[in-house]
Amino acid sequence: MLTGRTQLPPSGKALPQPDLREIEVDRVLRALGEPVRLSIVRALARSDHPMNCSSFGLTVSKSTSTHHFKVLRESGIIAQYEEGTARYSELRSAELEQRFPGLLVAILAAE
Repeated sequence: MLTGRTQLPPSGKALPQPDLREIEVDRVLRALGEPVRLSIVRALARSDHPMNCSSFGLTVSKSTSTHHFKVLRESGIIAQYEEGTARYSELRSAELEQRFPGLLVAILAAE
């Protein structure tokens, strides 16, 4: 399920992310070209709420998973916020659809 929202809760500290106008298609495609990052995005697309970074069941080290989330956030694909000691992620699907119509849907459909 690809939700049309990016609505992180008002509580928590939002992490820096690019403005919609700054998102570049080549960075999005490079970020999604890595299997671990693509699996994160697919899980977020199926979720109806932000996901705690530890709930993805990734088989990589914590530092490697942190790197993958950072690449996704800095490329504009996800938004993240910290709440206490937890970090949550949400797909910026509505914004990506506005910037690059049909791109994310096509990539996710190629599963």
